[in-house]
Amino acid sequence: MYPTLFTTPGLKAFAEELDAERGRQLQKWGDQRHRDGTSTGNATWAQEALAQCQHAADEDALTWGHILYEEFTEVMAETDPAKLRAELVQVAAVCAAWVFDLDRRPVA
Repeated sequence: MYPTLFTTPGLKAFAEELDAERGRQLQKWGDQRHRDGTSTGNATWAQEALAQCQHAADEDALTWGHILYEEFTEVMAETDPAKLRAELVQVAAVCAAWVFDLDRRPVA
């Protein structure tokens, strides 16, 4: 296996932490299999989260919490496996961006 070269700032450290956490989860619980728990019935929830996110952006009050919540509700409304996977990757990318933002903040 070849080493992965990350070009996005902060992504290598995030991926290494994610890998370590995933290893801890596997050690603690083993390989898990669960139902997705998603439903097209959650589409209204996703639409409301999108509207809240847009409103916060319009009011210059957007937070990482708004963004992650909006992405998460999209996950919960998706039932197509390929689209669900893409939405989950988007959630992970938002988490990576949020962690990178935290890491750049001055230490108080």
